[in-house]
Amino acid sequence: MTEGPVVATPYGAVRGRYENGLAVFRGIPYAAPPFGPRRFQPPAPPEPWDGVRDAGAFGPTAPKPPYSEPFARLLADPVVPGDDCLNLNVWTPDPGAGARLPVMVWVHGGALTRGSSAVPVYDGRAFARDGVVFVSFNYRLGVEGYGLFPDAPANPGLRDQLAALEWVRGSIAQFGGDPERVTVFGESAGAISIGALLASPYARGLFRRAALQSGPPEATDRDKVRRLVRRMAARLRIPATAEAFAAADRDALAEAQAEAGRRASPVLGGPAFGIVVDGDLVPCEPMEALTGGAAAQDVELLLGWTSEEYRLWLAPTGLLERVDRLGPVALAGAMARCRSGPEVPRGYRLIHPGASTGDLVGQMVTDHLLRVPLHRLADAHRAASYVYEFAWPSNVPGLGACHALELGFVFDTAGLPEAARLAGPGAPQELADAMHSAWVRFAVDGDPGWQAWDATHPVRMFGAGEPEVVYGPRDRELALWEADATTVEPPPVPPRRTVLPLSMVRRFRRTGGVRRP
Repeated sequence: MTEGPVVATPYGAVRGRYENGLAVFRGIPYAAPPFGPRRFQPPAPPEPWDGVRDAGAFGPTAPKPPYSEPFARLLADPVVPGDDCLNLNVWTPDPGAGARLPVMVWVHGGALTRGSSAVPVYDGRAFARDGVVFVSFNYRLGVEGYGLFPDAPANPGLRDQLAALEWVRGSIAQFGGDPERVTVFGESAGAISIGALLASPYARGLFRRAALQSGPPEATDRDKVRRLVRRMAARLRIPATAEAFAAADRDALAEAQAEAGRRASPVLGGPAFGIVVDGDLVPCEPMEALTGGAAAQDVELLLGWTSEEYRLWLAPTGLLERVDRLGPVALAGAMARCRSGPEVPRGYRLIHPGASTGDLVGQMVTDHLLRVPLHRLADAHRAASYVYEFAWPSNVPGLGACHALELGFVFDTAGLPEAARLAGPGAPQELADAMHSAWVRFAVDGDPGWQAWDATHPVRMFGAGEPEVVYGPRDRELALWEADATTVEPPPVPPRRTVLPLSMVRRFRRTGGVRRP
């Protein structure tokens, strides 16, 4: 405890560790423990401490249910017990004030219900090795961070993220970082969170650049969140209030949350926790703010997706094969999910004549939910946006170029056992070198190394060979949605308690998707 770098923060000094020539600090509180009277409330500053606080180990993770078994095999999600879960970590090549190095702040994904900064794939050593001060943090998840109650403010988890960025603004110079050169980047729910922060007046000036990986700016319908809270309350036999939930056992809350959200997925839909428009931190729909000029336009953007996002959501549970067996019923369900006319699935079939029904449904929903809005965002921020697609297929059978697969390459941690769960053995190091260096370049000077977005729609493809720029690789599919929006009357929204047509839901429950005589 007498060795290791010591840095002063606004609340007290912390002692980190030297690891491979880099200074690493873990588990630094940026806010007080969000329990007791602070439960379901906005984050409060941490209590100052005397002396030097040890920052050698990851701090507690936010309460969360475990992944279901099929996903637990693929996605590492460590649990560190304790109440002080609003903490962050710093990797820096130079822990001295005055270095003024670029800063990258990671916002983890996990559907706003799982994940943490302690996931091994998110190790920041490669960024620090390459001259960047790297920060990652935990924030409240699930009902703790995104439940809607009549007696508590909305979006406490997003408010945690804002508090972490404010800590970076005020403290990162002491760790060698430049508070004027902050890049936030996140994947999936992390990217959705960044989209909301981009549109929030409270976050202006806290970061200069942003990378949104596989997640668009969006707000969740308040009714979807309320339905999930009510399901939990019914299971727990308590009122749907913050006061009642705060008095409930934490393990019981986690179990109720897992059960209430068991049937929901990005492809099938269903009630879910998410960021909501609250008239304050999120004053309006984030996409509307970002494309309509109501939000800051001076933030440089890196935007992208994987080629087969949907395979992580559908393949591990066998749902992809069940969708194949449903055939036209599944396509009708996709139309209802996306509120599209029949010309959209017909167009996808013409563009991809050899694709299975499961692949067509997956690509349709992925384009509607993710690629269309990210295209819109890039169009609204031309000359300051760069777009990529990750196309390398996993060596794990059935996963393809699925959601979250690019993370081990962006972090240059693809060789870790936890990354190999998703990528399989033999992930190409040259691909990690290319992606990681592009993210570092973007943080350093705002240019990841390829042409900025314009009317030709340049997309950097990271695949099995040398990365290359392809022009308009998704334009034919995305044009179908533009035509659909202008010429086709969308079908009615499905009944509130169903996401797919009722016949499809019943068949799934009765037969597992197999048509029986």
